[in-house]
Amino acid sequence: MKPVRPADLTPIEQPRKSSLSISRRSLILGGLGVAALTGPAFAGYAGVEAASMLDITRYKLKPRNWPAGQRLSISVIADLHAGGPNMGVERIREIVDASNALRPDIVLLLGDFVATHRFVTELVPPQVWSAELKRLNAPLGVHAILGNHDWWYLQSEIRLALARANIPLMENDAVLLGEPGSRFWLAGLGDQLALPLGRGHFRGADDLPATMAKITTDDPVVLMVHEPDIFTKVPDRVSITLAGHTHGGQMRLPLVWPAFVPSQYGARFAYGHIVEGGRDLIVSGGLGTSILPMRIGVPPEIVHVELG
Repeated sequence: MKPVRPADLTPIEQPRKSSLSISRRSLILGGLGVAALTGPAFAGYAGVEAASMLDITRYKLKPRNWPAGQRLSISVIADLHAGGPNMGVERIREIVDASNALRPDIVLLLGDFVATHRFVTELVPPQVWSAELKRLNAPLGVHAILGNHDWWYLQSEIRLALARANIPLMENDAVLLGEPGSRFWLAGLGDQLALPLGRGHFRGADDLPATMAKITTDDPVVLMVHEPDIFTKVPDRVSITLAGHTHGGQMRLPLVWPAFVPSQYGARFAYGHIVEGGRDLIVSGGLGTSILPMRIGVPPEIVHVELG
């Protein structure tokens, strides 16, 4: 069952248009074409990779503007896309347990909480997946942003579910966390593709200048975004930007990838640790699936970042 688009989307002041280099229709047709060419074995393996594998991808780095000796561990859960066949309740419970076993200082949820593809076999309502996410444990808390799918589908229910799970939602906001001597700013942007305008254009709910204006001390900044495309505008003041959305391309196949990367920059911000102009970006490959319930060459992952 395909979720219904909510009717309560509110206008965003000072709209900004964005475009994607690939349409949803192209993704569907391309994915089905690959599956048809390679046969049932491909589809079977791709389904198993999406539903059964779980990587812990670790990064250790000292970004620019990060104080020497200040340590922070971050677990990143991106693109959960709760719903069968590859993200049922038991699978979500496994992911939460794996994150807790890492014992991070803070957990960041980078949006896209619900599965919206046409192949959903098990509905996992927001109150169910949020009850599992409520079990996430970290001394500095669990913090979330919304993704484009959260804006396009079930937005009100998702906001309510996160609130009831006591998971604060960061939208163009910043909060100072940590003890004296090891404090940092956590900032979160509104989604950049929040309101579809048609023909691959969107009006964003993001406001990077207003978010940065809320940072009032010299402490380092960790920035949460859903789509990585905003990285071209992120100022040097930010120590590290963490993003999801791309699923790493979801299906890394010769001649096909990076056409599957939903970004106006193609493969530039598709996946992993990216450094441009001395600025650090980490893009998670995510956990769930979009368009098709398959993954090839990009296993579901929890990203664990150690700073300092």
